[in-house]
Amino acid sequence: MQNPSNNIIKDLLESSKTIAVVGLSDNPGKTSYQISKIMQEVGYRIIPVNPTIDEVLGEKAYKSLVDVPEPIDIINVFRRPEYLPEVAKEAAQTSCKVFWAQQGIVNEEAYNYLQERGFTVIMDLCIKVAHAVLVNKK
Repeated sequence: MQNPSNNIIKDLLESSKTIAVVGLSDNPGKTSYQISKIMQEVGYRIIPVNPTIDEVLGEKAYKSLVDVPEPIDIINVFRRPEYLPEVAKEAAQTSCKVFWAQQGIVNEEAYNYLQERGFTVIMDLCIKVAHAVLVNKK
């Protein structure tokens, strides 16, 4: 498994506007909430994907990626590694072609499945840190 170059990640972050966050919690103490809130504050539209909540960060939550009725630029995943193949199969049913698993999350099966379907796959990297380092640097 190998992530794209920093230049590709930077271009992705600069050209993207909408991030669907799989596993986004409505608990402000959770990492998924904190990272998504920061990404929202820097200008991204956050779409929560979590079957257990109705809304978070002022946005309606959807039960799955296939339920999201609008285009997604980045699918950002906050689920344990063993759930990634299932999320990857959902992702493949959308028009999005960028799959981003947060820091500490890696699954070779999901990586290979998505690569075979033309996705840009990023794993084990925090989207907020990448944004701060590659896009927001002064």
